Amino acid sequence: MAIGDCYPVETGECTDLFYLDTGMYDTAEYGAVYILAGERSALIDTGIGRHYDLILDALESVGIAPEELDIIAPTHVHLDHAGGAGYLARHCPNATVVVHERGVRHLVDPARLIEGTKAAVGDQWQFYEEPVPIPEDRIQPLTDGDVIDLGDHQLHTHHVPGHASHQVVFEDPANDAVFTADAAGIYVPTIDAVRETSPPSEFDLEQCLSDIELLEDIDPETLLYAHFGPTPTADRLAEYADVLTDWVVAVETKRQQVENDRDVVEHFAENTSMIDVWGERKARAEADMNTRGVLQYLDGRSE
Repeated sequence: MAIGDCYPVETGECTDLFYLDTGMYDTAEYGAVYILAGERSALIDTGIGRHYDLILDALESVGIAPEELDIIAPTHVHLDHAGGAGYLARHCPNATVVVHERGVRHLVDPARLIEGTKAAVGDQWQFYEEPVPIPEDRIQPLTDGDVIDLGDHQLHTHHVPGHASHQVVFEDPANDAVFTADAAGIYVPTIDAVRETSPPSEFDLEQCLSDIELLEDIDPETLLYAHFGPTPTADRLAEYADVLTDWVVAVETKRQQVENDRDVVEHFAENTSMIDVWGERKARAEADMNTRGVLQYLDGRSE
């Protein structure tokens, strides 16, 4: 799948559903958004802000004019998921933006979100567009258990705060699928495996493992990853619980072996196995960010 491609999701029982490669970080098969084209239409996640025109083109390609889009649904307000929300809200004037209640203020005034993102992603900020504020009257706050009615589909909201306090996943019972946000890790189609995601500043291992258990209780047939693409659930959630636990242990062990945390970060950035998949720039930046998130989590756990 190449940047800009939009395909129907044909995994499991999914219908009325499409996914687009947004070209996040100029890397193919890293960032996806999903379009539900049912009786009422919804866009799940909005990408990084750059290339939002690809999303508008994809909506048109599946028969949804900008003024016909009903719902814009970022799974959380990290800018790789919500960075395009303001741009798309401007172009889709009748759409309601739905987001967890803890994220509303950051979409209305993204100044603190920009500051936190720059600290978390470092040099990757070059790929972002500064987010556009969204008028509060365009935003519907969500809490755990809320249901977004799309007619022949519903999005059931489940709060999963291990990755971020404002993160939710959306369950679509009609498709027996869940839009996973970052709660199920990063799915890498080319190697058919999941990888860790543990960025600063809110990553919490124990809560992430509880979030995985919640997904296992929902027991969907299909997982719809923002990073990246649809896949049968099968044993994927158990796989991720092991990957995430092993990752934290690896960072903690390396911290005990070297003189300072900068050496820990450099070790994992220099030895990442993802260079052949994402390219050197993105792979090293991803490892750097995820290592810093674990180190911050370990600091908090020891306090």
